[in-house]
Amino acid sequence: MANLSVRFFKKIDQINQWRMRKVSNRNFIILLAFLVGIVGGLMASVLKRLTHFIAATIQDDIDWKVKYSVYLIFPLIGILLSVFFVRKFLKGKKMEHGITPIIYAISRKGSRLDPSNIYSQVVTSAITVGFGGSCGLEAPVALGGSSIGSNIARFFGLQYKEVTMLLACGAAAGISGAFNSPLAGMIFAIEILLPEFSIPVFIPLLISSALASVVSRLLYSEPLFSTFNSDWQISALLFYLLLAVLIGLYTIYFARVSSTVGKWFSRIKNPYNKVWVSGISLGLMIFVFPALYGEGYITIQQILNGQFNSIVKNSLFSDYKDMGMVVLGYTVLTLFGKSFAALFTLNGGGNGGVFGPSLVMGGLLGFAFSYGINLTGIAELNVPNFVVAGMAGALSGIMHAPLTGIFLIAEVTGGYTLMVPLMLVCSISYLINRAVLKHSIYTKVLAESGDLISYEDKDRSVLSMMRIKYVLETNFVILRPDETPKSRQTDIIHSKRNIFPVVSHEGKFIGLLYSEFLFSVLLGEVEGGDTPFEKLAQKPNDTVGINENMEIVMAKMNKDDTWILPVLGDENKYMGFVSKSSVFNKYRALLIRQGHYLE
Repeated sequence: MANLSVRFFKKIDQINQWRMRKVSNRNFIILLAFLVGIVGGLMASVLKRLTHFIAATIQDDIDWKVKYSVYLIFPLIGILLSVFFVRKFLKGKKMEHGITPIIYAISRKGSRLDPSNIYSQVVTSAITVGFGGSCGLEAPVALGGSSIGSNIARFFGLQYKEVTMLLACGAAAGISGAFNSPLAGMIFAIEILLPEFSIPVFIPLLISSALASVVSRLLYSEPLFSTFNSDWQISALLFYLLLAVLIGLYTIYFARVSSTVGKWFSRIKNPYNKVWVSGISLGLMIFVFPALYGEGYITIQQILNGQFNSIVKNSLFSDYKDMGMVVLGYTVLTLFGKSFAALFTLNGGGNGGVFGPSLVMGGLLGFAFSYGINLTGIAELNVPNFVVAGMAGALSGIMHAPLTGIFLIAEVTGGYTLMVPLMLVCSISYLINRAVLKHSIYTKVLAESGDLISYEDKDRSVLSMMRIKYVLETNFVILRPDETPKSRQTDIIHSKRNIFPVVSHEGKFIGLLYSEFLFSVLLGEVEGGDTPFEKLAQKPNDTVGINENMEIVMAKMNKDDTWILPVLGDENKYMGFVSKSSVFNKYRALLIRQGHYLE
């Protein structure tokens, strides 16, 4: 078996060598983009079909009056099964959620994603959402698609920039297949994953995104929303601007709540306790607000169809479905309930993303705003138009992706006639959110930990990509505290370094000595030839932790104009030294790699 494996990889290596001689990297990337698009579209189709199969199986022939009282337990079951799958079949591996792991892989892991994401994202998200988890499938399918692209590139031995390119192709294919929206898939990849791009990037992304949409349509042709054509009135322009402001403020609220809920659940260490808290809470929320069950797209489609009381109709308050103020108030409560339901699902162990909930929350806000204006008699607004604009605006603000919001909603709803309102609402929502929150919910954690590539500040970006262990220097003569200069005279004289760490036999750092001082001692210019190093050792200007952020390291060096600092691990353990020379060499290498990022 081992020999067969060796022969297989040798054959692959021979194919790669032949390919590099005969086919340019650019053409080969295009060929692989076809493959990534097909596989990504297939994965998206399987995920959608599996999710809807689970949902249909547990909901068939159940009257709505008992449906949510009986099924309030199903979200708990879905989250529990998801956690069980991870612990049983992904032993030793951390389950990744959302778009953040993709961005982290590009910033910190050479664009490498674990191949287990390809199947684990499909299984866990289908279970979570199929059983009523209040989140979306788009982030899992984007992560799974990115893993497909990353691992295909790695299989063929490609370098960082090619791996990154195919990772982005996989993400584009996933979004395209999930929404049947090839243009939005491509724009998503460029806007979120490849913020600096050149024209040649479009070709592989277009190919992957288009093929994924074709495969998805062939295997699962059911559209996300039924399209509609409705023009907008110039007299409603002011109301679109007011909606944009409301959505921008709501996206800030959602980001704050996301951080708060994340902190709540981080205090619960046992994963199964998280399941109980999130599952029971979610079940109770669904019992009161049935629209929180699952993705929530059905409710949005009913509103687009003109069934404005549908959100109340199948609830405990159905007797009041014809009272406009009840519909409005209930919608607002459902809107805020959706933010908690989605975050409880994700933080409790379910797999999904806030991509889908963003659309639903935006749609509900657009509905509540326009429906409320109509109730007052101030104006007569086209409610479906504002629902569509709300979806685009929420996606734009929450994800910091205005172009994705515009073109995704235009594609999935057929609302191209609303392009001007979509552009205004998306841009204003984005600007309001960005004015308060520099980073989106996807990048906030990475930015705080220094793990985010920032194209606005190349120096900080490159420094953030460094790890001390990769610039650590260890070729120093170690002196023990009970030794003396005379006993180590030969080692000191022949050392190629001018600094000597004094380290205990247990590995703890005590101090350091410089060659100038030691030579003076050995030449008799200074007393201390028989003095133990423990008494001669000097304290350094500062020390560096092995996991410390490189920006902090450089700040310590610049503070005292120090060229080199000792690196310590846990319990003051000596690890080596980090110098400006090694940092600058690594900096140049990373700068070259970043310059080649998207040639």
